[in-house]
Amino acid sequence: MISITGKNNHSYEKLMSALKTGDVGNLYFFHGEERYLMERSLAGLRSFLCPDGLDSFNYKRFDGRELSVYQLEEAVSTLPFFTERTMIEVHDFSIFKNDEREILCNIFSDLPDYVCIVFIYSTIEYKPDGRQKITKEILKYADVIEFVVQEQDELIKWINRHFRDTGKAISKSDASYLAFITGGLMATLNGEIEKVAAYSKDQIVTRSDIDAVVTPALDAVIYHLADALVNRENKKALRLLDDLFQMREAPHKLLFSISLKMRQLLAARVCIERKIDKTVYMKMCGIRHDFQARTLFNTAAKSTLSDCRNAVLYCAQTALDLNSTAEPEERMIELITKLALKGKV
Repeated sequence: MISITGKNNHSYEKLMSALKTGDVGNLYFFHGEERYLMERSLAGLRSFLCPDGLDSFNYKRFDGRELSVYQLEEAVSTLPFFTERTMIEVHDFSIFKNDEREILCNIFSDLPDYVCIVFIYSTIEYKPDGRQKITKEILKYADVIEFVVQEQDELIKWINRHFRDTGKAISKSDASYLAFITGGLMATLNGEIEKVAAYSKDQIVTRSDIDAVVTPALDAVIYHLADALVNRENKKALRLLDDLFQMREAPHKLLFSISLKMRQLLAARVCIERKIDKTVYMKMCGIRHDFQARTLFNTAAKSTLSDCRNAVLYCAQTALDLNSTAEPEERMIELITKLALKGKV
């Protein structure tokens, strides 16, 4: 895969700094998982560029699926009215597959100083093709900002600040747990923090408060399922599988997540056998939360290398079976039963 960025591969922090200094550019591409930071950035740009409000003269918002290049060109050429700049916000416009990329490139190469265009990718993928010369030419004029899931330490600080705003406190380990079971996205965490703070009767939020009201993300349910399997809590494992079915996730997606967890468990067992440090393991497996790695190590310590290896093989066989069955849920139940019995079938 070819990696390609704009003239500046900006961060959220750099954009916030630009808003403070007034050094806001002419062309931005926003993409990434962290919608909370993306929305904050858009709100900051709207406030800076349109201080008198989002009137029809100086602020224009387009649905990219209905926008023509000529409409965009007309919006760019419209002078601001009683303010210094105009803001053009375009949602989900497929620039890199557009048949009129040459025209777009010409527009971007000569943007007036008063214009700021922001292309936001939320329902379509931001996927520039670095093999095409025109793609590189377009991005030469753009500031590209990817809103990524925050690093664990920064996310925990953010969670603590938000709990303090509600008059509550939370330990570092429980903040890490909350980040994990929600998927670590601020947009989701924002609402869940409010729920937990409202539910908790004490000043310090506990893990039981979190478990009582927070709806866990898919990976968190898989995490609990893997733990139940290794601890031979077979009824709990089947109940969790039923919870996953109730989430209406596709069986193939569930299997992918279960398979990933089994591979992480096998890797943890290999690390134990070879006395490899947990920090090396986390980097190798892409695990962000220390408590999650610690739990996987504890779980792997209760298993044999053969059990872990068999679990990965069962997942691989189930993946093959799912492609040729009309009863995918039955195959998933069979997999969980096999994993629960550790292959002794």
